Formats: sequence, C-alpha cells, structure tokens
Amino acid sequence: MRPFLIAAGLTLATQAMAQTPVLTVYTYDSFVSDWGPGPAVEAAFEAECGCDLRFVAAGDGAALLARLELEGATTDADVVLGLDTNLTGRAAATGLFAPHGLTPALDLPIGWDDPLFLPFDWGHFAFVYDSTKLADPPGSFAALAASDISILIQDPRSSTPGLGLLMWVKAAEGADAAAMWEALADNIVTVTPGWSEAYGMFLEGEADMVLSYTSSPAYHRIAEGDDTKAYAAFAEGHYLQVEVAGKLAATDAPELADAFLAFMLSDGFQAVIPETNWMFPAVTPAGGLPEGFGDPVPAERTLYLPPEEAAAVRDAALAEWRDALAR
Repeated sequence: MRPFLIAAGLTLATQAMAQTPVLTVYTYDSFVSDWGPGPAVEAAFEAECGCDLRFVAAGDGAALLARLELEGATTDADVVLGLDTNLTGRAAATGLFAPHGLTPALDLPIGWDDPLFLPFDWGHFAFVYDSTKLADPPGSFAALAASDISILIQDPRSSTPGLGLLMWVKAAEGADAAAMWEALADNIVTVTPGWSEAYGMFLEGEADMVLSYTSSPAYHRIAEGDDTKAYAAFAEGHYLQVEVAGKLAATDAPELADAFLAFMLSDGFQAVIPETNWMFPAVTPAGGLPEGFGDPVPAERTLYLPPEEAAAVRDAALAEWRDALAR
C-alpha cells in the first residue's frame, strides 16, 4: 500500500500546484536580492492573492527592457518592474504593454498621467563619497572634471543609473554635454554593467565616488549606524529617476497582473521600499518615512527630461558618451 499512498500524495500535490495561479514579474537583480524589496513583497502579495509570485531577475533596468524586446509577445513575463522614465518611451513603442486603468494619488515631484506605466519609487541621482576619505567633494560637474577625483559609473546600455547619468549631463550641459564627457573621461575608473557592481567596488575603496542616489547614505546611517557616507550636492541640480512597472499585453493572467499593480501602490509594498530599495516611495506609507531617511532634493534643483524627450536624445547622448570614453 505504501507505494500507492506515495504516488497518490504526489498526484494531489501536483494538482494543487497546477491550481495555484502564477504571476511572473521580470525585475532587476538588486530588487530580488536578499536585502532588496523582493522577498518581503513576495510574501505580502502571496498572502493576499493565494498565488505564486515569481520574480525573474534580468540584469539592470536597461538590460531588462532589452530582454523583453528580444522575447517580444512570447515573453513569460506578466509584469515588468524596474524600468524608468528614461526607458518608458522606448518601452511603449514596442507595443508590448497594456493600459493599467488606474488613477492613483501619487507623491512624486512631477505630475503623472502615463496610461501604461505606474511608479513604485523615485529618487535623484548623485555621486556618493566617504567623508573620511574625501574632505572637499566637488559641487558641480565642472568641478569634478577639473579634479583628480576618481569615480565609478554604470553602463547606460544596460543600467538605468548609467542611462540616468547620460540624461543628467545632457539636461545640465545641453549642447556642451559632449565636451563635459571628454573632461570627465579621465576621472572614470571603470564602467560596470549595473549599480550593484559599481557600489560594491566603491565600498571596497576602488574609487573616491560612485554614481548612486541622494538617498543612498540613508542606508549606511539607518542600517549600519555609519554617518560617513554622503552625496555631493551639485549646483546645477540632480536628475530625477522614477521607477515604474507595467502589465504585458500578452499576459495570460491579466486580473492577477492588475491586482499586483494595485497592491504595488498599497502600504504592503510601499512601506517596504525606503529600507530595502532605499528610494522614496511613490505613495508615502501611513507610517511615513523612517527616521533619518533624509529629505529629497528640492523641486527647484530637480532636473528631468520627459519620456519622449529622453527617448529623442538618447542615441545622441550615448554617442557622445561612447566617443569621449573611447579616446
């Protein structure tokens, strides 16, 4: 009887698994790391949905979109989480996304009316440094370029922070962006595929500064009790990143995808963001931000290119960056 009981048990288990709906969400690597938002978000959503939420890591944000473009309508993804406004114009042009149908009240520095993409967090790019090692940080791109300060940046072809830096230089310097990249080229130690690699190298002492976010020092203050990390405030302002999620038109679980997007804007998701993704939540949680998290860059010092404009200047900005670093 025992083999029969074992076989029957396996059959029942297989049937139960088959009946559990699955939602596949493509996202970036750090989101699903042990210290990222992924584990807590997965547990909280599965407790509500009675489903199996499966995060699939696909590199950094720009690499995420490249994978989706390659897979097209045959993608296994139901939702993509981790693009930003520098990529949403290109993402919308693929025709792969469906309207979300939501009109949420958001706490963003800009207005929002995108029918395809919903924000889940936001922040401003900045160069982070260790105040015990760098006593006089630069206060502008020009000051950085004129110094011998070494920096780590990310590849704009694979990384949303890397692409954000292209847009930051373009928004700040305009027609002089190419000249600024030429001036900055000798400050750059290396270009990494994604944020995690660059930040890890910075913490290991491989460079004086790293491209990250104004909110990055909050991690060190809150999680480590370390007040030595800070960001260099640039006179020209700091570029805004808004990270978003969108539902795939080809999803075979549209109602579950809609439920996830709605959940994404609830406290169950948003309250996790500040102390795991170390960004500002798109909807301020009922309990507010953690003590010591810090304030965002003032609106008057926010630089931002709307998605259509960012898409229009991307290729030229990438060529300027590539040419400068090749010399």
